[in-house]
Amino acid sequence: MANNWLEYVVTAEDAGMTVEQIIRGKLAVSGRMLQRLTRSKGIQLNRKPPFLGRQVKEGDRVSVRIAERTPSAKETTAQPSARLAALDILFEDEFYLIVNKRAGMMTHPINKEQTETLVDVVRLYLQGKGETGAVHPVHRLDKQTSGAVLLAKNSYAHQLADRALRNKDIRREYLAVLSGHLSEESGTIAAPIGRDHSHPTKRRVVKQGEPAVTHFQVVARSEQFTLVRIELETGRTHQIRVHFQHLGYPLLGDTLYGGEKGLSHQALHAIALSFIHPVHKQEVSVEAALPKDLAEFLARTFPSHTR
Repeated sequence: MANNWLEYVVTAEDAGMTVEQIIRGKLAVSGRMLQRLTRSKGIQLNRKPPFLGRQVKEGDRVSVRIAERTPSAKETTAQPSARLAALDILFEDEFYLIVNKRAGMMTHPINKEQTETLVDVVRLYLQGKGETGAVHPVHRLDKQTSGAVLLAKNSYAHQLADRALRNKDIRREYLAVLSGHLSEESGTIAAPIGRDHSHPTKRRVVKQGEPAVTHFQVVARSEQFTLVRIELETGRTHQIRVHFQHLGYPLLGDTLYGGEKGLSHQALHAIALSFIHPVHKQEVSVEAALPKDLAEFLARTFPSHTR
């Protein structure tokens, strides 16, 4: 990638394909992004705008622009406070960042007035390095959940990672403290999740809900709590919280779902994230350090447990 353009050199086997076939097949550009690139003149064949139906020959260079527009001064006026601007970056390259989000921070804004979300802080960080454009969270964590979040630096990287997420090629693991003594050593919770119409944000297990699958393994137990490691197969809103509340073991600190108090946030941490890089095809694997209060609670409650 150079100057914010991604380039593909046509091989002998590719000769005779059209520009569109190269873009969609070799560069894995989605139909929606292809339309945007066409409208914005973001496609080149040997440095010139081509017809999408033009056939290519060996050695031709097909390029797509993955840089996005620079935000206007109006859009960048509101800035996160310096206190919030510090980031725990677990991985970064020209396409992606993985950040260890702290509990209490929203992943992305839900209105224009919010400026202290993870997306805002990452945008500020990238601007400080001279990188501008939109920041795209590939998935999100609840406000009071800490841990690893994958973000894309441009829409091209986002659509590739979104496809990997939908294909279940991004592995997400969590550590959670459950209220109660869960007897099973491991298991799978397959229970559909939908809205709880008695509360504006709450979810519940309902027959007509969206399919949701959660795998768990018990790590340690105390008299009052169970520490579990969790892997998500789906990513419904509040999935882990709803599933364990449904079993009768709500998360510590998750008062919305009936969990005991004890922490200022729910005891849920996205501890590990791994995937094959959609562009470089190399494995990316990170672990996110626990927040201090959760780490201290685990040390007191499960003294024989080591990560």
